[in-house]
Amino acid sequence: MAIELTRLLLGLVIAVFHRPLAARVMEKERVLDGHFRRRGINLPAPLSDTSAANLYFALGIFICLLELIKIYSSPVF
Repeated sequence: MAIELTRLLLGLVIAVFHRPLAARVMEKERVLDGHFRRRGINLPAPLSDTSAANLYFALGIFICLLELIKIYSSPVF
């Protein structure tokens, strides 16, 4: 039960802090993209900050819902 509650908390943290998390990850991804492009490897363009924020918000909510379903469906002793 502790693991499910921890995952639920993780999903809430991701959903609440989705914008700073997405900005940080996309900043690092743009640096990696620049390194690859300088070496001649063309990858698809990184997501925009808005798209990444929406993706992380959806991921956080999905984790929360999944864990709530697990907690609700587990037998209580």
